[in-house]
Amino acid sequence: MEIGLLHPGEMGSAVGEALRSAGHVVLWASAGRSPETAGRAERAGLVDAGTTEELARRSDLILSVCPPHAALEVARSVAGFGGTFVDANAVSPATVREIASTIGGSFVDAGLIGPPPREPGSTRLYLAGPETESIAALFAGTALEPRVVSEDPGAASAVKMAYAAWTKGTAALLLAIRELARAEGVEETLLEEWRLSLPELIERSSAAARSADTKGWRWVAEMEEIAATFASAGLPDGFHLAAAEVFRRAEAGVR
Repeated sequence: MEIGLLHPGEMGSAVGEALRSAGHVVLWASAGRSPETAGRAERAGLVDAGTTEELARRSDLILSVCPPHAALEVARSVAGFGGTFVDANAVSPATVREIASTIGGSFVDAGLIGPPPREPGSTRLYLAGPETESIAALFAGTALEPRVVSEDPGAASAVKMAYAAWTKGTAALLLAIRELARAEGVEETLLEEWRLSLPELIERSSAAARSADTKGWRWVAEMEEIAATFASAGLPDGFHLAAAEVFRRAEAGVR
């Protein structure tokens, strides 16, 4: 099978490499992409189709793995695609349904949980939609473990939203707590108390800061998608809107 990948970022290139290891040809489109992206694609063994239009023409299936703020734009770039479109982005169920409507054809909702899949058992691909079994079969024997959730698109993204609401939401909370303590001049006192009573929070807060420095720019939109998911369920959305602002401040270098 020829599979189009939009786009080979850190996660996308690893997913593409997993598909390639299963014997599939994985295409990417170099037009408008950075040298860093090209390097990742080359290392993963992906085949350059040149343009998104050519990728769509040649592909049996298109897999979208991109920053959440770009998910809808990426789908629009291949609107009307005749094969199956798999959206594996950190977006709300409502955004998933909008993407499915944009594509207008065969659609599978997916959610990635875990690091870029290099080792078996590290990363899951949750799937929802009418063709999930055939998509799951593509990853047989690879480092990425597929798990079928439901036949209803949106369910896989709901799993991703609920999971990241904790992992990245609590990272934002720790960043805000450290910033508060720093602003009040009591950060060292707080850290000493954590060493006595909650020692795990020292490394967790430091890891959150390191991650926010490198990935916070893409977590802003993810927190907003999570907030929208909470709101659509009739739950308070304020915490994750605040988390988005914490990551926005981290992106801007505000400490």
